[in-house]
Amino acid sequence: MCYGSQRLPPSGDEVTPPTVRSRPPTDVNTAVVESLRLRLAETEVRLQQARAREAELSKKLREMKRFVSVMEILESYLKRRFMDQQHQLALLITQSPVSK
Repeated sequence: MCYGSQRLPPSGDEVTPPTVRSRPPTDVNTAVVESLRLRLAETEVRLQQARAREAELSKKLREMKRFVSVMEILESYLKRRFMDQQHQLALLITQSPVSK
């Protein structure tokens, strides 16, 4: 039967609007929410662990940079000492009488 531009659906299945039919029951919603909360909690734990690891690595990096700086200072000091000693040795050699 037709009433104007509307037709009646042939079966009772199509009487229910699609939005009502596709909405899950409350138990499913609760399960989904709990699942999402659990995943969120796990993600927050992993994020906290990652931040702790990042802090640990940052500390190690700062220590390594400090160590490298100290090594560079020692290297320049030792080079300078070596050059000074070479210069002093050269002076001693040139000032010493040549013995034959």
